[in-house]
Amino acid sequence: MVISLKQFLLVPECPAEWQSLDLYLLRDAEVVFYVGQSQLAFGRVWEHLLGGYKGHSMVGRFVWVNWPASMNFSLELFSSQAESFAAVGNEVSAAERWLIQRWAPCFNVALNSQPHALPQVYLPANAPFRRRRSLPALVREAQRAVQIEQTRRLRQALEEQDQARGAV
Repeated sequence: MVISLKQFLLVPECPAEWQSLDLYLLRDAEVVFYVGQSQLAFGRVWEHLLGGYKGHSMVGRFVWVNWPASMNFSLELFSSQAESFAAVGNEVSAAERWLIQRWAPCFNVALNSQPHALPQVYLPANAPFRRRRSLPALVREAQRAVQIEQTRRLRQALEEQDQARGAV
Protein backbone atom coordinates (compact mmCIF):
# COMPACT_ATOMS: atom_id res chain seq x y z
CA MET A 1 0.00 0.00 0.00
CA VAL A 2 1.43 3.37 -1.03
CA ILE A 3 0.19 6.69 0.30
CA SER A 4 1.64 10.18 0.29
CA LEU A 5 2.63 11.54 3.66
CA LYS A 6 0.10 14.36 3.30
CA GLN A 7 -2.68 11.81 2.77
CA PHE A 8 -1.42 9.69 5.67
CA LEU A 9 -1.69 12.69 7.99
CA LEU A 10 -5.41 12.84 7.21
CA VAL A 11 -6.05 9.28 8.43
CA PRO A 12 -6.82 9.67 12.16
CA GLU A 13 -7.25 5.97 12.98
CA CYS A 14 -5.76 2.85 11.51
CA PRO A 15 -8.15 1.37 8.94
CA ALA A 16 -8.98 -2.29 9.52
CA GLU A 17 -7.30 -3.33 6.26
CA TRP A 18 -4.01 -1.76 7.43
CA GLN A 19 -3.85 -3.56 10.76
CA SER A 20 -1.86 -6.49 9.39
CA LEU A 21 0.78 -4.21 7.85
CA ASP A 22 3.96 -4.56 9.89
CA LEU A 23 6.64 -3.00 7.65
CA TYR A 24 6.99 0.56 6.41
CA LEU A 25 9.21 2.53 4.11
CA LEU A 26 9.52 6.33 3.76
CA ARG A 27 10.83 7.68 0.47
CA ASP A 28 10.74 10.33 -2.20
CA ALA A 29 10.84 9.61 -5.94
CA GLU A 30 14.61 9.10 -5.90
CA VAL A 31 15.71 7.54 -2.62
CA VAL A 32 14.43 5.59 0.37
CA PHE A 33 14.98 7.40 3.65
CA TYR A 34 13.98 4.76 6.17
CA VAL A 35 12.68 1.20 6.52
CA GLY A 36 11.14 -0.03 9.75
CA GLN A 37 9.00 -2.71 11.30
CA SER A 38 6.37 -2.78 14.01
CA GLN A 39 3.39 -4.90 14.95
CA LEU A 40 1.30 -2.01 13.64
CA ALA A 41 3.19 0.02 11.03
CA PHE A 42 0.51 2.74 11.08
CA GLY A 43 1.06 3.39 14.78
CA ARG A 44 4.83 3.33 14.49
CA VAL A 45 4.83 5.89 11.69
CA TRP A 46 2.70 8.16 13.89
CA GLU A 47 5.20 7.66 16.74
CA HIS A 48 7.98 8.84 14.42
CA LEU A 49 5.98 11.88 13.36
CA LEU A 50 4.96 12.87 16.88
CA GLY A 51 8.43 12.14 18.25
CA GLY A 52 10.03 14.31 15.59
CA TYR A 53 8.89 17.50 17.30
CA LYS A 54 10.69 16.59 20.49
CA GLY A 55 13.76 15.12 18.83
CA HIS A 56 12.90 11.55 19.89
CA SER A 57 12.76 10.30 16.31
CA MET A 58 15.35 11.15 13.71
CA VAL A 59 12.96 10.13 10.94
CA GLY A 60 10.15 12.28 12.34
CA ARG A 61 12.45 15.23 12.83
CA PHE A 62 13.70 14.85 9.24
CA VAL A 63 10.09 15.07 8.04
CA TRP A 64 9.33 18.24 10.03
CA VAL A 65 12.65 19.96 9.26
CA ASN A 66 11.92 19.49 5.56
CA TRP A 67 8.26 20.51 5.68
CA PRO A 68 6.46 21.35 3.36
CA ALA A 69 8.52 19.41 0.77
CA SER A 70 8.22 16.30 2.92
CA MET A 71 4.44 16.23 2.61
CA ASN A 72 5.07 14.78 -0.86
CA PHE A 73 7.13 11.87 0.46
CA SER A 74 5.63 8.44 -0.09
CA LEU A 75 4.90 6.02 2.69
CA GLU A 76 4.77 2.36 1.71
CA LEU A 77 3.18 -0.09 4.13
CA PHE A 78 3.65 -3.84 3.74
CA SER A 79 2.72 -7.10 5.40
CA SER A 80 5.61 -9.46 6.07
CA GLN A 81 3.12 -12.22 5.27
CA ALA A 82 2.84 -11.09 1.64
CA GLU A 83 4.01 -13.37 -1.16
CA SER A 84 6.83 -10.93 -1.94
CA PHE A 85 8.47 -11.88 1.38
CA ALA A 86 8.09 -15.67 1.00
CA ALA A 87 11.78 -15.99 0.11
CA VAL A 88 12.66 -14.82 3.64
CA GLY A 89 10.09 -17.08 5.28
CA ASN A 90 7.58 -14.27 5.84
CA GLU A 91 9.43 -13.39 9.03
CA VAL A 92 9.15 -9.68 9.82
CA SER A 93 12.79 -9.09 10.84
CA ALA A 94 14.06 -10.95 7.79
CA ALA A 95 11.69 -8.97 5.57
CA GLU A 96 12.91 -5.69 7.09
CA ARG A 97 16.54 -6.78 6.52
CA TRP A 98 15.72 -7.64 2.91
CA LEU A 99 14.13 -4.20 2.33
CA ILE A 100 17.12 -2.46 3.92
CA GLN A 101 19.58 -4.40 1.79
CA ARG A 102 17.50 -3.77 -1.34
CA TRP A 103 17.02 -0.02 -0.86
CA ALA A 104 20.04 1.05 1.30
CA PRO A 105 17.99 3.75 3.11
CA CYS A 106 19.70 6.95 4.25
CA PHE A 107 18.77 6.64 7.93
CA ASN A 108 19.05 2.88 8.47
CA VAL A 109 22.60 2.31 9.66
CA ALA A 110 22.12 -1.16 11.16
CA LEU A 111 22.13 -3.94 8.55
CA ASN A 112 23.07 -1.38 5.90
CA SER A 113 26.67 -1.49 4.75
CA GLN A 114 26.33 1.45 2.36
CA PRO A 115 23.38 3.74 3.09
CA HIS A 116 22.50 6.19 0.34
CA ALA A 117 23.61 9.73 0.97
CA LEU A 118 20.83 12.13 1.83
CA PRO A 119 20.01 14.12 -1.32
CA GLN A 120 21.36 17.66 -1.04
CA VAL A 121 17.92 19.17 -1.64
CA TYR A 122 16.95 18.10 1.92
CA LEU A 123 18.10 19.39 5.26
CA PRO A 124 19.58 16.77 7.60
CA ALA A 125 17.50 15.63 10.56
CA ASN A 126 19.64 17.64 12.98
CA ALA A 127 19.06 20.94 11.15
CA PRO A 128 17.13 23.64 12.99
CA PHE A 129 13.42 23.83 12.36
CA ARG A 130 12.58 26.41 9.71
CA ARG A 131 8.90 26.51 10.54
CA ARG A 132 8.06 24.98 13.86
CA ARG A 133 4.31 24.72 13.80
CA SER A 134 1.81 22.63 15.63
CA LEU A 135 0.78 19.25 14.29
CA PRO A 136 -2.80 20.46 13.70
CA ALA A 137 -1.41 23.32 11.55
CA LEU A 138 0.63 20.88 9.48
CA VAL A 139 -2.38 18.59 9.11
CA ARG A 140 -4.41 21.56 7.82
CA GLU A 141 -1.64 22.32 5.30
CA ALA A 142 -1.66 18.68 4.19
CA GLN A 143 -5.44 18.77 3.87
CA ARG A 144 -5.29 21.87 1.66
CA ALA A 145 -2.62 20.26 -0.51
CA VAL A 146 -4.71 17.10 -0.95
CA GLN A 147 -7.78 19.18 -1.86
CA ILE A 148 -5.78 21.14 -4.45
CA GLU A 149 -4.52 17.88 -5.99
CA GLN A 150 -8.03 16.45 -6.14
CA THR A 151 -9.38 19.62 -7.77
CA ARG A 152 -6.55 19.58 -10.32
CA ARG A 153 -7.24 15.91 -11.19
CA LEU A 154 -10.98 16.60 -11.54
CA ARG A 155 -10.34 19.56 -13.87
CA GLN A 156 -7.97 17.48 -15.96
CA ALA A 157 -10.52 14.67 -16.23
CA LEU A 158 -13.22 17.13 -17.31
CA GLU A 159 -10.91 18.68 -19.90
CA GLU A 160 -10.10 15.23 -21.27
CA GLN A 161 -13.83 14.43 -21.52
CA ASP A 162 -14.45 17.70 -23.36
CA GLN A 163 -11.61 16.92 -25.77
CA ALA A 164 -12.96 13.41 -26.36
CA ARG A 165 -16.44 14.80 -27.13
CA GLY A 166 -14.93 17.34 -29.50
CA ALA A 167 -13.10 14.62 -31.39
CA VAL A 168 -16.30 12.66 -32.05
